[in-house]
Amino acid sequence: MSFRARLALVAAAAVALAILTASFVIYFVVRDQLRGTVDDSLRTAVKTFANTPVHDFEHLAPPTSELGGAPGYPQLVSAGGEIFLPPGAPTSLPVNDAVTSIARRGSGTLFMDAHVNDDVHIRIVTYPYRLAPGYAVEIARPLTEVDHSLGKIKNYLILIGGAGIAIAAALGLLVSRAALAPVRRLTAAAETVTETGDLSQRIDETGRDELTRLAASFNAMLGALEESTRAQRQLVADASHELRTPLTSLRTNIEVLASDRLLPPGERERLLNDVIEQLGEMTTLISELIDLARGEQQTAEPEDVRLDLVAADAVERARRNRPSVEFVTDLQESVVHGVPSTIERAVANLLDNAAKWSPAGGDVEVGVRDGAVTVRDHGPGIEEEDLPYVFDRFYRARAARGLPGSGLGLAIVRQVAEAHGGTVVAERADGGGTRIVLRLNGAAPNS
Repeated sequence: MSFRARLALVAAAAVALAILTASFVIYFVVRDQLRGTVDDSLRTAVKTFANTPVHDFEHLAPPTSELGGAPGYPQLVSAGGEIFLPPGAPTSLPVNDAVTSIARRGSGTLFMDAHVNDDVHIRIVTYPYRLAPGYAVEIARPLTEVDHSLGKIKNYLILIGGAGIAIAAALGLLVSRAALAPVRRLTAAAETVTETGDLSQRIDETGRDELTRLAASFNAMLGALEESTRAQRQLVADASHELRTPLTSLRTNIEVLASDRLLPPGERERLLNDVIEQLGEMTTLISELIDLARGEQQTAEPEDVRLDLVAADAVERARRNRPSVEFVTDLQESVVHGVPSTIERAVANLLDNAAKWSPAGGDVEVGVRDGAVTVRDHGPGIEEEDLPYVFDRFYRARAARGLPGSGLGLAIVRQVAEAHGGTVVAERADGGGTRIVLRLNGAAPNS
């Protein structure tokens, strides 16, 4: 059964339950009202018979009801169960132990239903006959009119209920069709994406209900998938381009080294050094590609990290790897919430980038304060036209194309910043050089 059919069925069932409940309430309320009218007329008749002496009882005609309705039928019952009928009474009324008990006690009132003759339904009231102790009076009125009215009301309620349920089912189908229109569009878009792989599909977002929010979330998911796929394809294309040059050069050098021709003195050693250098570049490139991929699928649990201690460790390693550069530090205690290994890699990349652009003997200033790391070099600085792109993957300014590097170091820094809800900004520093500020918004409250 389809979801639409189930929704319509549930709506019809809810309406049916409401109609049945209302019908029962209406039926019993009307029945009580009609019965109440009969009981009131019987109480009125009681007042008449209460003042009738015993010797006149046999000559008392049955009372007539108002508006020409069915008359009341009285009879006198002794404590022993003997029945005395007035003239013209068509038949005696039922007598049971409760009736004789009222005659015997001389107190109490009893209302009950009974059937006489051809199953005529009657309503009977019994009360003690105070002018003659040991007797009780029964007065009955037929319920034919009441039963007839209740029968008609019951038929009307059944017809109205059936029509209401049918209309509810039809309206449920129409409403479910309209309500599930966004779901059908969502399903169609999902099927199209599955069949064609086209992530550019989108669903119209109209309204403010839950289904509109679902459509908006689906569109956002498709957008994220489309961007992720685009970035993945771009990464593969860029990596292929970056790997093609060193692979070609490496293959050429190896073929020369593997050939039988004689090489000039020192040429073999130069070629071997080139091969080692190219292998190192490829190793660095592949390592950074792996870091980027791991960053996009980060599963490590974040924790409180002393950013100043992480920066101090990264500076010590940079001093060993770059002895020609002087690192000047101002590290204030700062605690952030994040993944220690990725933060450490980002800081190390900033230091490596600054050292690469610093002249021999130049200073690299490193500062940590309030959840931010600032690295400033005294090199030539980044051109204004290159500033918006320095954190893009494989982007290398014209001045950097002759220097070693893969163009992924700063891209990894931006990825780490975004993963920690922060930002990274590069700017030209006063007096020359470049200043890069990595700010992590996951700073702990006590930082």
